[in-house]
Amino acid sequence: MDIGYLTTDAARYSSKNWKKVLTLGILFVMGFLIIPAFLFMGYVFRVLKWSIKDVNDLPDYDNWGEMLIDGFKVFLVQLIYFIIPFIIIFGGMWASVGSLIVLQDAGATAYPTTALSFMGGTFILGLVVTFIFGVFFTIGLANMAYNEGELKAAFQFREIMDMISKIGWVDFIVWYVVMIIVGSVMGFVASILILIPVLGWALIMLILFPYLYLLFARALGLLFISGFKKP
Repeated sequence: MDIGYLTTDAARYSSKNWKKVLTLGILFVMGFLIIPAFLFMGYVFRVLKWSIKDVNDLPDYDNWGEMLIDGFKVFLVQLIYFIIPFIIIFGGMWASVGSLIVLQDAGATAYPTTALSFMGGTFILGLVVTFIFGVFFTIGLANMAYNEGELKAAFQFREIMDMISKIGWVDFIVWYVVMIIVGSVMGFVASILILIPVLGWALIMLILFPYLYLLFARALGLLFISGFKKP
């Protein structure tokens, strides 16, 4: 599998219709109202479904009820997959902060380093667990899209493992790392744009973030169907 081709295809795909990207950005900005956030996730999921079906155009904004339900499913799947990493990271940090407060109240000065080391250790452990869970979440989400939004398909681990094997573990991990790099580059661009008052924020929220989500969904769809094309 040509990861470079897959990534450039996803980048071109996401820029085919800036009006639709902007519409998605508006949903992103309005996400604090909850329903637009689910619609946002539902549209990105629709892009994933269409990409798996090898459709090369961005979907229309229609069937809003279906899009809302799909968005809620994506949220639920994401919550289930990442609740454990969340507990490890923030639970460890909370416990460490609590230990520091107790030591300070007791006038102890010898052991703050231990609490801070524990905080760092749990944070690193949480990142590792997040990476591992992210692997299964990614293909689980694609498997759910392949099965027309069937929720249980996101947790059928035998099918998920079989699909990763068809894609190839090396190809999948390379793709996964490339997506992390792409996200990091976009984050760097955002850190520059944020320095521009008002306009910078607008570009980040209305264009950059929605574009990144579409790129990821398209790239994941192409990665998933590549498993069916291998001999």
